[in-house]
Amino acid sequence: MAIVALILTATKLAGVLVTVTVAANTISFSRFRKKNLRQFQSPIDESSDTLAVFNVHPSDGGENEFFFGLATAPAHVEDRLNDAWLQFAEEKPCEKQEPGHGLQTADAFLASASGDGSSHQASSAEPKRTLKRKKSQKIAMEAMIRGFEKYTEVEEPVTNDDHTHNVAAWHNVPHPEERLRFWSDPGTELKLAKDTGVSVFRMGVDWSRIMPKEPTEGLKETVNFAALERYKWIIRRVRSYGMKVMLTLFHHSLPPWAGEYGGWKLAKTVDYFMDFTRLVVDSVSDVVDYWVTFNEPHVFCMLTYCAGAWPGGHPDMLEVATSALPTGVFNQAMHWMAIAHSNAYDYIHEHSVLTPIVGVAHHVSFMRPYGLFDVAAVTLANSLTLYPYLDSISRKMDFIGLNYYGQEVVCGAGLKLVETEEYSESGRGVYPDGLYRMLLQFHERYKHLNVPFIITENGVSDETDLIRRPYLLEHLLAVYAAMIMGVPVLGYLFWTISDNWEWADGYGPKFGLVAVDRAHNLARVPRPSYHLFSKVVTTGKVTRQDRELAWNELRKAAKEKRTRPFYRAVNKHGLMYAGGLDEPIWRPYTDRDWRFGHYQMEGLQDPFSRLFRFIRRPFSRRLKSDSQEEEVELLILPLETAS
Repeated sequence: MAIVALILTATKLAGVLVTVTVAANTISFSRFRKKNLRQFQSPIDESSDTLAVFNVHPSDGGENEFFFGLATAPAHVEDRLNDAWLQFAEEKPCEKQEPGHGLQTADAFLASASGDGSSHQASSAEPKRTLKRKKSQKIAMEAMIRGFEKYTEVEEPVTNDDHTHNVAAWHNVPHPEERLRFWSDPGTELKLAKDTGVSVFRMGVDWSRIMPKEPTEGLKETVNFAALERYKWIIRRVRSYGMKVMLTLFHHSLPPWAGEYGGWKLAKTVDYFMDFTRLVVDSVSDVVDYWVTFNEPHVFCMLTYCAGAWPGGHPDMLEVATSALPTGVFNQAMHWMAIAHSNAYDYIHEHSVLTPIVGVAHHVSFMRPYGLFDVAAVTLANSLTLYPYLDSISRKMDFIGLNYYGQEVVCGAGLKLVETEEYSESGRGVYPDGLYRMLLQFHERYKHLNVPFIITENGVSDETDLIRRPYLLEHLLAVYAAMIMGVPVLGYLFWTISDNWEWADGYGPKFGLVAVDRAHNLARVPRPSYHLFSKVVTTGKVTRQDRELAWNELRKAAKEKRTRPFYRAVNKHGLMYAGGLDEPIWRPYTDRDWRFGHYQMEGLQDPFSRLFRFIRRPFSRRLKSDSQEEEVELLILPLETAS
């Protein structure tokens, strides 16, 4: 009897704990839904022939001028660059791993910091093959800096022993170290940018190129002044094409020598960064209009110091386990990067020739829970990544730059691939409404600062270009809607011009408006989205006709069950693996209406929530408006062509 009583007591206690847990999570989700998931009424007049008008040609030159731009980064495009990323890609980590080391699912906490091109360490199998590479011959440094370098072409065998790489889709492409040759031949990219009509070109200066060695014995012995002159020449070239320059000082590329001693975990990196900043400002401040001190600092800190998935981190087990604590390595590195920004902000304002506009490019993604018990993970990730860094530098910003790519669906400790959602090639959920929601939330928090926003990055990896065209238009409508609601947005920069090296995903995901044929001397082939973007930039308008044409093509591909590349592996539970793939799998287009203002948020999909909806269904009244369904169909009907 005593045992039975004990079992009954334990059962009752378990029941109470389950009830309390479910109730707590239900309340938490209710609050989250009220703040983040409630349907909103789009301020866009969809009956008009012109859906959005951006003031790109102000008649009075007033303050309401809006600019379009294109964005890139040194590690993505510059050749002749022996940076941490090149060294990272050439490593063979499989020699250090134990047999049987396999793929790991993507971590939800770290994924909150991943840009669309970002990923964790890749792990994939490769067949035996040979690759042609260009091996450089030694010549004078001055000639090398200016792009004149001699090569001999050699064939290198690649065996099955090279089964794991830090960077996916890198070893299996021709001449990966050349990137886009922006250092030796910037004209190709700049002309493509100019021909779109954009007025701002975002680029960066690579720290390791300017300071190839740790300046322990002073700057005179370590600074590459010829490289500084080359950067100034490139920036002047940008301006000669009629584009203003937005210059990034730190874009996910820590010098290898700084990574060896701990990088942003130590205070001395702030001093070294200020040495670098002073060199750049003193050299080019007369030709730079906008300054971005740091690009996505929390992305860099999480993937470098918490996950060890990017070069320069090397975290030990204790650092990984305690990384999210207040005294952990994440907050430690973010603290020094905040101080570095503040110091750089002051120096730029004190010594710039032009009137400087200084800010940061802050990554945001819209995160939502897959199930009832995933709200806590979403809340934790948002608490660490959305506001803390901007809060810490709020007095030292002339604009707030937002990098937005899409949404993440959190399930347990991983990221769920929801079959009814559309995804980019690198596993980012397509969700234009999220950009609108983020702009409103950030404006509400920082409107007291009275500074404008700039969309410093927005883009999608899509080799087929069928997703990119509606993606571009719908996100521009999201920006325009936010402006109607009172959010001051100064400009929009699309990522990016040409397909390039996307961090640990290598050359797999294709983000470019322009395709690159790496097997044929990096030949450029503009995609249809390049011409659509050019049309929007030059007219400043998003039209209903362009929107319908873009959606008709995507809807047709979905109806025909056509497939396109996808660079994330997925396990049997639908969780995406961390890291990219050397070769893509093929995923069908999703027949779903994700246009701005039309996205219907699905309910929670965990077993408990599904059971609850099943029980409630007979007692609830669910009304579906036929008129609304007909309206959706009408908006995507093919346009009649004049005979």
